[in-house]
Amino acid sequence: MLFLTGTPLENKVAEMTSLIRILQPQTAKKIEGLEDLSTAPQFRKAIIPVYYRRKREDVLTELPELIESKEWCSLREEEKIAYEEAIISKNYSESRRVSWNIDSINGSSKASRLLELVEEAEDDGRKILVFSYFLDTIRKITLLLGGRCTNPITGSVAPQRRQEIIDEFETSPAGTVLVAQIQSGGTGLNIQSASVVVICEPQLKPSIENQAISRAYRMGQTRNVLVYRLLCENTIDERITKMLEDKQAEFDAFADKSDAAIENFEIDNNTLGDIIQEEIDRINAEKNKEQ
Repeated sequence: MLFLTGTPLENKVAEMTSLIRILQPQTAKKIEGLEDLSTAPQFRKAIIPVYYRRKREDVLTELPELIESKEWCSLREEEKIAYEEAIISKNYSESRRVSWNIDSINGSSKASRLLELVEEAEDDGRKILVFSYFLDTIRKITLLLGGRCTNPITGSVAPQRRQEIIDEFETSPAGTVLVAQIQSGGTGLNIQSASVVVICEPQLKPSIENQAISRAYRMGQTRNVLVYRLLCENTIDERITKMLEDKQAEFDAFADKSDAAIENFEIDNNTLGDIIQEEIDRINAEKNKEQ
């Protein structure tokens, strides 16, 4: 018997143990009680006979460097008001659209940083992929960038039309931007002509970001790929990012790093609700101090 899966540890270590129990019960007995972070090295050693993971760098040795960075922005007054209103009203979608949920995109700190990144990419002879979960954010960015953009890719765009947009992007000059809804443009497309990836807000399922980055960082890429995550200080962005990083660290303790490291991990509505409540408490505490 053989199990082929790229993500055996995605949800929790116990699921990996269940697979091994089917494949090789004796090995499963050896790892019982080791499903704790402090015993991760012993766990990895014990499962060597039944677990094989190929890392990206082992398979695609010719890939250039992947450079990721967090672009922390500070909320302006208009953004802060809109953000606090969304949080206090417990509007989950608006709360996640930090900086993008204001009336005029010209007042957005994330939009300002995006413009700088696009200009830097053009000066460096690069093309840019911009991903967001939200259609309204995509609409605003497309209007902001104007002629720099191809038509955006969203869930309503037919597969044939998506390929036409990509073909147009492939022949466009440096500085051209392809804006895409991250679930639609982030999977099943090859866009190696881009070497800059911008993610407009942290995703609740980290594999969505990994897949989006892989549109550019894949076989055939000749330049190092620059990934920028637009984030705002003292907002829900910080809490979501920290939670996802903690989950990644937990996975890395039990297995080699890979693109699909935490494929099925997702911040659900209950957890997001807890995060928003923490933000409400923080905002109220700050207001009480000011009084």
